[in-house]
Amino acid sequence: MTENDLTAAFNESNAPFAKMIGVTMTRVTKDRVEAEVKVTKDHCTIPDTMHGGAIMAFADNLGGIGAFLNLPQGTMTTTVESKTNFLRAIPMGQTAKAISTPVNIGRQLQVWKTEIFRDDGKLAAVVTQTQITLHPRDN
Repeated sequence: MTENDLTAAFNESNAPFAKMIGVTMTRVTKDRVEAEVKVTKDHCTIPDTMHGGAIMAFADNLGGIGAFLNLPQGTMTTTVESKTNFLRAIPMGQTAKAISTPVNIGRQLQVWKTEIFRDDGKLAAVVTQTQITLHPRDN
């Protein structure tokens, strides 16, 4: 499957919550996941900036996809830890763009870093998450 095919597949079959918040995948590979979200009123806190929870959910989706692509066949993954540094606000009307890359891909744990940028290219948030590999007996 080509990178374009993989990206299209995740846009079509992404998690329902990711679809609800408007995540559009722009690049999907085993070692880099990129996506964007157009920040609407529904994503915002007061005063009209992207809510921290929306930022974290956006990043969690990307890290989860990256982890999923690196799993052994027959296993699943779930987030066991997530930490966010909020650096700048993302105003309503802008497009939040994210790049998620692996920090470490181990046998049981994967660590992914997601950087989220605003329209001016400035870094708005950094999310580091740990994903655990779940084997059929663990599910």
